[in-house]
Amino acid sequence: MAVIDIHSHVISTDERRYPRAPIGGHQSDWSQKRPVSIDQMIAAMDKAGVARSVLVQASTCYGHDNSYVADALAAHPERFTGVFSADVLALDAREKMKLWTGKGFTGMRLFTAGSTMPDQADWLDDPRCFPAWELAQQQNLPVCLQITANEIPQLHVLLERFPRVRVALDHCARPQLEDGPPYRAAASLWGLAPYKNVFLKISPHNFVAVRKGLATADSFFGKLIAEFGAQRIAWGSNFPTHEGSLSELLQLGRDSLKVASAADQEWIFGRSTQTLYPALKDK
Repeated sequence: MAVIDIHSHVISTDERRYPRAPIGGHQSDWSQKRPVSIDQMIAAMDKAGVARSVLVQASTCYGHDNSYVADALAAHPERFTGVFSADVLALDAREKMKLWTGKGFTGMRLFTAGSTMPDQADWLDDPRCFPAWELAQQQNLPVCLQITANEIPQLHVLLERFPRVRVALDHCARPQLEDGPPYRAAASLWGLAPYKNVFLKISPHNFVAVRKGLATADSFFGKLIAEFGAQRIAWGSNFPTHEGSLSELLQLGRDSLKVASAADQEWIFGRSTQTLYPALKDK
């Protein structure tokens, strides 16, 4: 089974053609210190043995201007699909969504928390967002969410209102794991398991978190697979946001998922991503 990465980022070296416009007004450190162009990404994938990848808009560098990823998709459709970022509060949100899907994107990302946003935004379930969610539901467009556990109650509102939208949570919504089994501090995460349209991206954020406090990789990922099923869990490198080569980040993921059966690992390292993004299925 080919390894497919559900979460990677690219940054252009051409700042004139692709100007920086980060959400929050401050560019992320990683995009300044270790940017990876599309050509460098392909080289890293070839070295690591990653067949295909989802390019997620680097919102902390480019905001909602998805031009660089769009150009990368046009140049290398056999290796990539893309997730665009959008301001779903804007009056022209639906038009922008149609613009980017017309340029080859097969997913949308909403960014409400992260390195350049110290506080969790509170607009996720704002009714002004509903027209964008309605269009995502009509177009069968997966929505990738960069949120923390604090915003999961708002997510419930959207899951109930738009039950056919498949939602992928970046980094599992960064649950607190240090209390160890049965991970009661992550109760809001477990509460999402009954929603069959919720998918989880597991990344180095989670692989590092399971090595702190009373948490262990086997106990957490074993519970995650038992609660959600491997078919709704997908590996993401978060390369180059997280330090390390793509090869090292893939190995970190494999080392952290030894508790998973061979069949479950096939889903986590490839087939789940293909379920969300059919453009990445074997040709």
